[in-house]
Amino acid sequence: MATKKKVSTKKEIKKEKVSGVKSSEKMSLMDRLLAGSKVEPTTLKRRQEIEGVITSLGKRLLLLDIGAKTEGIVTGEDAAEAADLLATLKVGDRIKAFVKHPENDQGQIVLSLSQAAESGRWEKYTKMMAEETETEVTGLEVNRGGMVVTSGEMRGFVPTSQFGEKYLGKMEELLNTKFKVKIIEVDQEQNRLIFSEKLVSDSKAMAKRHEALEGVKMDAKLVGTVSGIMPFGVFVTVSVPMAKGKKESVGAKVEGLIHISEISWKKVDDPNTLFKVGQELDVQVIGIEKKAGKLNLSIKRLSDDPWDNIEKNYAVGTKHKGKVVRSAPYGVFVNFEPGIDGLIHVTNKPAGKEFEVNDEVEVFVEKIDGKNRRMSLGMVLTEVPVGYR
Repeated sequence: MATKKKVSTKKEIKKEKVSGVKSSEKMSLMDRLLAGSKVEPTTLKRRQEIEGVITSLGKRLLLLDIGAKTEGIVTGEDAAEAADLLATLKVGDRIKAFVKHPENDQGQIVLSLSQAAESGRWEKYTKMMAEETETEVTGLEVNRGGMVVTSGEMRGFVPTSQFGEKYLGKMEELLNTKFKVKIIEVDQEQNRLIFSEKLVSDSKAMAKRHEALEGVKMDAKLVGTVSGIMPFGVFVTVSVPMAKGKKESVGAKVEGLIHISEISWKKVDDPNTLFKVGQELDVQVIGIEKKAGKLNLSIKRLSDDPWDNIEKNYAVGTKHKGKVVRSAPYGVFVNFEPGIDGLIHVTNKPAGKEFEVNDEVEVFVEKIDGKNRRMSLGMVLTEVPVGYR
């Protein structure tokens, strides 16, 4: 009996045509869906910054619609590290994140909020400083400049000069202990977060200092005692007379900072080599921060700026003797007096001549730029240059 030939339907013929395509040419379901869509697939790279809308949020999980084929996910350690940020967010918020893995084993786009969380923390501390809000920190370790502390996920510093009378010389009592502080400096670029304990514990004394500052005048000359030394400057405690009309005749103790740039007209690399705690100093007031109850002070302004008479004392064409203080790829710096350096550019160095620090040299002034405090120098030749005929 002859076998009856099966007639294929249109649907079966279409199916056979599709199944006849080589496996290398087959398209996944997702690829075909994307091919039929007008939206181009997003190509993500590690550490790429992206922005999206929160679609789901829990204590240790966040889903973010970033316009890709799947949602981005923040979970596990990444969520724990950004816990303080997650606590401030809600579904529908638009936030920025960074791609940690474009696609993990489950096909998920893994994101990190660590950088966004860090920026959020800095913004929080900046706001707290502006509002003079108290916060709690924990003492971590003591060094010669003060105490390293932790505040949530952040590390900060309380200078010795920013501890109240109760803890002067007894900072160790606060190690591994929580105590209240106020924020006095926030600098994300320099990764610097500075706290003050005495703004909390010595609040009454601070009120007195605010009154005392009313009687302080700009450029006033005062005597102070070094209370702390930091890489960026020296803290000095000065006694300020109470303003006229106040009942109290005894002055208040006020903290001031001599920034490293205000120590001397010449370059200072390390204030620790010049000062010690307890040392008495003459200073000049160059700034009054009444709100913070502190002063900006200067030592160098007690003497004349040597650059004020630079064109008179170092006229173009005049010869001078100085000492080599440092070398750079582009030339050699020569010092003549505190605060006055000039540059022998590499193009002005005699052929074959090498300089060492403390070498005495005789030079002439080629050019002066008083505004930018720069002086160009040329060598006074005392011998025939190599190769001269």
